[in-house]
Amino acid sequence: MNFENILITSENGISQITINRPSKLNALNVATIQELHNAFETLDADAATKVIIVTGEGEKAFVAGADISEFANFSVEEGAQLAQQGQELLFDFVENLKTPVIAAVNGFALGGGLELAMACHFRVASDNAKMGLPEVSLGVIPGYGGTQRLPQLVGKGRAMELVMTAGMIDAETAKTYGLVNHVVAQAELIEFAKGIASKIMRNSPVAIGYAIKAINANFKDGVDGYKTEIKNFGKCFGTEDFKEGTTAFLEKRKAEFKGK
Repeated sequence: MNFENILITSENGISQITINRPSKLNALNVATIQELHNAFETLDADAATKVIIVTGEGEKAFVAGADISEFANFSVEEGAQLAQQGQELLFDFVENLKTPVIAAVNGFALGGGLELAMACHFRVASDNAKMGLPEVSLGVIPGYGGTQRLPQLVGKGRAMELVMTAGMIDAETAKTYGLVNHVVAQAELIEFAKGIASKIMRNSPVAIGYAIKAINANFKDGVDGYKTEIKNFGKCFGTEDFKEGTTAFLEKRKAEFKGK
């Protein structure tokens, strides 16, 4: 895979996507969103990739927002299309990926950057990270799922305050809010994320994919999450991973999962 705006490395079942526009603080433009979609799609289909980590290049920013110059002159219709295409292509796509995705937030995660981090299955942050949705200061609102995912993660009141003030919170506050799971020194961030990824990889990738679907179902309008859980619980019984996991347990040995 050859990309202009992202870098990909893979080792021992873990693939890392690094958004590589440091001169723009890794801001998301249309081209980068398309490249990210292509990368996530390819890695999700790759049997060797068990966990994906996404981060930003450099020490300043995960993603400092969207590339405002691209849409400053858009019409109403163009603005709506931008949001819809972006959500479908990247943010909703990542959220529903069967391969676990960890956001390693290594600096500023603002606007579309925070929206990307929130679309990932969970987040770890460096101690210098700052997060926020400053869109209303530009006369617009978050358009890549921010008004939906932020209240799911931190609660309605905190989300309302963060969006309406266009303010930023630091990593420890984000941890207190439940926006990130862990805060570590920046130099330790990627290795820490890989440590969590290694724990994930001990388990059935097929079961993890079904678990992601079931958990996400709880946050979708018109979907009964309990029914989704029952359905996916049942599907597990027809998998080789289930046979291996239960057999290994009964035989008092470590399971060797092969599926994805």
